[in-house]
Amino acid sequence: MVDVADKLAYFQAITGLEDADLCNDILQAHGWDLELAISSFTSNNNADTTSTTTIIQNDVVSSTTDTGTSASQPSTRDAPVAAAAAPGLAWKLITLPISVISGSLGLLSGAIGLGLWATGGVLSYSLGMVGLGPNASRNAESSSLVTLSAAAREAIDFVSAFDREYGASGRPNFVTEGFMDALQRSRNAYKLLFVYLHSPDHPDTPSFCERTLCSEMLSEFVNENFVAWGGSIRATEGFKMSNSLKASRYPFVALVMPATNQRIALLQQVEGPKSPEEMLTILQRVLEESSPVLVSARLEAEERRTNMRLREEQDAAYRAALEADQARERQRKEEQERLEREAAEAERKRKEEEEAREREAREAAEKEAVLARMREEKALSLGAEPEKGPGITQVLVRFPSGERKERRFHCTATIKTLYDYVDSLGFLEVDSYSLVSNFPRSVYGSEKLSLSLKEAGLHPQASLFVELN
Repeated sequence: MVDVADKLAYFQAITGLEDADLCNDILQAHGWDLELAISSFTSNNNADTTSTTTIIQNDVVSSTTDTGTSASQPSTRDAPVAAAAAPGLAWKLITLPISVISGSLGLLSGAIGLGLWATGGVLSYSLGMVGLGPNASRNAESSSLVTLSAAAREAIDFVSAFDREYGASGRPNFVTEGFMDALQRSRNAYKLLFVYLHSPDHPDTPSFCERTLCSEMLSEFVNENFVAWGGSIRATEGFKMSNSLKASRYPFVALVMPATNQRIALLQQVEGPKSPEEMLTILQRVLEESSPVLVSARLEAEERRTNMRLREEQDAAYRAALEADQARERQRKEEQERLEREAAEAERKRKEEEEAREREAREAAEKEAVLARMREEKALSLGAEPEKGPGITQVLVRFPSGERKERRFHCTATIKTLYDYVDSLGFLEVDSYSLVSNFPRSVYGSEKLSLSLKEAGLHPQASLFVELN
């Protein structure tokens, strides 16, 4: 596939027009349909032999004719294709009727095919422009796909017809694609393009195909060193190429080179029948003469690919280094953020622990204050210790720590008074305990708090111990 610039270059190369703006206008008028534009141009200029296009370019070797001669240096101006050596008068008189008939038939069939193709292309393009055609929604790229597919079908039909007529074995491997795609293929492969224009009605065609083209020696050489393309002059593209190459005698073979400036170079054209040996000699000579150009182009392409690969490797290395730096920076930031998070978490925990300690200390202080106030209140509620007398009870209290406390109470005081006395001392850190006597064991719990010491049997003296619940 060729893009817009390639289409413009190909159109200039085939038509010979130097005015790029004019070529651009012509292609735009035909919807950038390259084959339709070329067909229209060649049809309009076919009557004028001076305006027939040539594909010889300013910077390309030019060589012509069935005699096998060619120029060995590049030309600095357009060089027309030289005519073949004039045949003898007797041969002209004999072949004139045949040539007229075959040429007329070839031109008539080509003109009919070209007219139908051009009419169909113009109609399809016109319908597409007004939005009625099947391809109205496609862009110029899709249109070129359809056209190139038509050229490829013509190439396939040519190969099929050739194989039916002369057999598929021992012939050049003609590519089944349009001329421009074949030219692009030869450019990519750094090979010359072997072009064969087939004239089915010419009397020399059968012998040339059977003895020369299907020669094992020649076909192997062509397949190894060239890209081969063939077309019938009855078909649209074959007819256009015969006009562009100014084919005047058949069989016709041309050797074409895709120049580096996207122009087409005609290196050699061979007209008329040739033996396999003669054809092989011509091909070998042209190949030897063009080898420096092909080798140079291949080396330049390899150098470009090498440079591109080096740039890609350098870019990849730079991207890898950049990504590594970015990864290290991300890792550094993540590590820093992690450390900051851990420090913040540690600070939060420290503050929480400190606040908890302060809260515990405050609560303990508050509790201690409450207990102290309670002990003070209970101590005040006891009053002064009474003196010894008949109504006085002596009470001894032993604590779990082993400490002993003794006090005198009125025998009418209640068991609750004893609990208040124990609480006022502040020896216990628990709130739940009981006062117990050993012999006999008796627990003075909450159900006996209202009993007096005398009623509880603790008068005139009692020994109690504190039992923690």
